[in-house]
Amino acid sequence: MLFPVSWTNPPALPSSHFLELAIQRQNTLTKPAGSLGQLEAIATQLASMQGSELPTADKIHISIFAGDHGVCAEAISAYPQAVTAQMIANFANGGAAISVLAKLLGATLEVINLGTVTDTPDLPSVINARIAPSTRNFVEIDAMTSQQVTKAIHFGDEAAQRAARAGCHLFIGGEMGIGNTTSAAAIACALLNKNPIRLAGPGTGLDSAGVRHKAEVIIRALQRHNDDQTPMAVLKAFGGFEIAALAGAIAGCAARGIPVLIDGFIVSVAALIAVSEQPNIRAWLLFSHRSAEPGHQAILDALKATPLLDMGMRLGEGSGAAVAVPLIRAACALHNNMASFDAAGVNVGQNDAPQSGANSRND
Repeated sequence: MLFPVSWTNPPALPSSHFLELAIQRQNTLTKPAGSLGQLEAIATQLASMQGSELPTADKIHISIFAGDHGVCAEAISAYPQAVTAQMIANFANGGAAISVLAKLLGATLEVINLGTVTDTPDLPSVINARIAPSTRNFVEIDAMTSQQVTKAIHFGDEAAQRAARAGCHLFIGGEMGIGNTTSAAAIACALLNKNPIRLAGPGTGLDSAGVRHKAEVIIRALQRHNDDQTPMAVLKAFGGFEIAALAGAIAGCAARGIPVLIDGFIVSVAALIAVSEQPNIRAWLLFSHRSAEPGHQAILDALKATPLLDMGMRLGEGSGAAVAVPLIRAACALHNNMASFDAAGVNVGQNDAPQSGANSRND
C-alpha cells in the first residue's frame, strides 16, 4: 500500500495575497495597531489559509482517533487498557468532554477506532478502521510494521477528505489511547534528542515514582532503537495507530487547504512528525493551548508555536482545541465586523495639542 499523495507531496503555502489584504484591513480598524494581540494574528492567518478577506470558523470538523498501545505491558499507565474501548463508547454516547464541547460548538464529531484490546460494539459516529488490537511493546520491537503505519496514515487522510467534503473551515484532531503519552514522549525524545526524564509526564495520573518508571521505560526503548531519526522510522518504532493517523490527517488537511487547530501534547507530537516530513505543513497549523504535560513545551519550541491558552489542561481528546474555538470565532468577528476609522468618522491624525513631558515648560 502506497502512502496518500498528501503525505508524499508538500502542500501549497497559504495565500500571501490574502494575508496582505487582511493585514491592511486590520490597520484600518478602529483600534491602535496590534492592540488585539493574538486575535489579530489569528484572523490574518485564517484569511491567508482560507483565501478570503473574511475568515470564518463556523464549520468545525473534529476527528478523534483511538487505539491501544503494547507498551502498556510495562505498567506505564494508571488506567487499564479497557478504558480505551470504554471511552470510545462514551464519545459516541455524548458523555465525554469533547462530546459536550462539540455539541456546544455545533461541530461535527466522528470517532475512528483503529484498534482496541477490548472489542467494541457497533456505535453511532464511530468508524471501524481496526488495524490490530494494539501496537506492539516498543521496548522489545518496533511498535508498528511498515504496513500498519501506512494504513494508519491513510485512515487519517480519509478523515481530512471527509472534512473537505463537509466544507469545514477548521479541523481539530483528537486522540484516545491508554499509553499514548508514553508513545508521544518516546517519539519526541527520538526526534528532538531529548532526555526522557525531562519529557515524561503523569499522563493518566501517575505519581512521581510512576513518572520515573515511565521515563526508564522510554530510555530502554531508545536504547533498543537504532540511530535512524527520520520521521517515519521514529513513528514506526514508537508510535501509536492514533498518532500516525493524526499525522496523516494533519498532512491531508494541509494538502486540501484546511486550517488545523492543534490540541495538546500528543497531537503536537503528531504535528511534529508531519512537519518534519513536509515543512510546508507548518503554515497550516494554529496552536490551541499549552498542555500541563511537561514534554509539550519542547514540542511547541521545536514548531515555533505560541498557543492561545494556558489553562493547565492535559485531558486530550481534542478538548483543549475545542475550548479555543470561541476565541478564534471572536477573532474572525472582530476582523470582519469592526468599523474602519473612515467609516466610523474617527480622525486619528496628528494631535496638535501641546505636549507634556520632558520638553514642556512651566512658566
